[in-house]
Amino acid sequence: MNFRLGPLPCVLALLATSLGAAPTIIRGPYLQSATPDSLVIRWRTDTTEASVVSYGTERGQLKQFAKSEGVASEHIVQLSGLQPATTYYYSVGPTPLAPPAPGKAVAEDAPGRPSTYSFTTPPVAGPAKPTRIWVLGDPGTKNDVQRAVRDAYYAFTGKRATDLWLLLGDNAYPEGTDADYQKAIFEMYPVTLRTSPVWPALGNHDGRSANSETQSGVYYDIFTLPTRGQAGGVMSGTEAYYSFDYANIHFICLDSHDSDRRPDGAMMQWLKADLAATTRDWIIAYFHHPPYTKGTHDSDKDNDSTGRMNDMRAVFLPVLEQGGVDLVLTGHSHVYERSPLINGHYGKSPTFDAAKHVIQKGSGRDGGDGAYRKKRGRIPNAGEVSVVTGSAGHAGSTSKPPALNHPVFYIAMNEAGSSVVDVDGLRLDLTFITDKGEKKDWFSIIKE
Repeated sequence: MNFRLGPLPCVLALLATSLGAAPTIIRGPYLQSATPDSLVIRWRTDTTEASVVSYGTERGQLKQFAKSEGVASEHIVQLSGLQPATTYYYSVGPTPLAPPAPGKAVAEDAPGRPSTYSFTTPPVAGPAKPTRIWVLGDPGTKNDVQRAVRDAYYAFTGKRATDLWLLLGDNAYPEGTDADYQKAIFEMYPVTLRTSPVWPALGNHDGRSANSETQSGVYYDIFTLPTRGQAGGVMSGTEAYYSFDYANIHFICLDSHDSDRRPDGAMMQWLKADLAATTRDWIIAYFHHPPYTKGTHDSDKDNDSTGRMNDMRAVFLPVLEQGGVDLVLTGHSHVYERSPLINGHYGKSPTFDAAKHVIQKGSGRDGGDGAYRKKRGRIPNAGEVSVVTGSAGHAGSTSKPPALNHPVFYIAMNEAGSSVVDVDGLRLDLTFITDKGEKKDWFSIIKE
């Protein structure tokens, strides 16, 4: 009888398991689908084991636990029955942490478990709460620029917590593979991943290893996103596009790459229903392909990105503006471009007419031209600010610099960086921070 050994790594893993070696966490933990009373925590181990999250509202007193059935190396555990706007401490592993003895605290670093981490649940949807949002477009280059952009934001935000963060697509270059995501996201942002929920959009590079119609591939395997409207908004039935609420903000994520973009398609029908249903003070829409750009892509060229930018401008932007959108965030073009308060420009750049399409001109800055102002409420076509912030991983080539001359924009620059959105009641502020830590643009929108 012949006996053949398998590949050496597999043999070593089996041997380690048989000898009782504890599996090692190689990804995460990371936070998904946060609501005021629930949260999904995910992580990956190098071998299979049970999936248990121990948690509680006091560090070292993790008396509650949640688990998923069976054993796995890809761990997905949902916590339910949480309290809104509450800080919880948690630890992940194969078993619940033993309850502490009277007067004692559970050790934060029990053998075989990671440190104790924390998260804060979203507030009840509706009432305002100061909210910080980190926005990363096209971050996944795995290079020094991506690291510099990350560190510049960390220096900017300091001790101010990041309530949530958005990925605008092209999250992991070049192919959006699992290995690409490991280096570009999970090894790049471990601290933010385990403390703040991340809400991604699909980009064209992510789409090389994912399929929106079948909900399959790396992007859909990695993220757990709301399909039933459980985080706020109308049920989409798909992770490709979805919405969620945080305090008095309604977020809409569209799939500009791989879903049906026709006027009568499923995504459009869902968008109209979702816009009609929300009563939040602010609507922020985000997706990958920008309606306007003259950066590393050109929204005037029909063959650029196979017409996707045209579709988002001519088909989806009119519906978003009719629905009262306040801010549109996109990536794809590896530059920073930002409009004033605009409405109604759905054609190529030569058709732009400032007298017709600009609701309020100027910088939108206090101390300058003044903040952009809108009336409170769901008022159709009251104006939105369009921001292309696609340089969180790299900027455009300096040897062949982009034109940056689209007339819709108030400011445009070929700089690497990320954007920070702060919402406080009826005031929204956006700041662009470069990889060198410079504050290169900022503006405000105030609801009357």
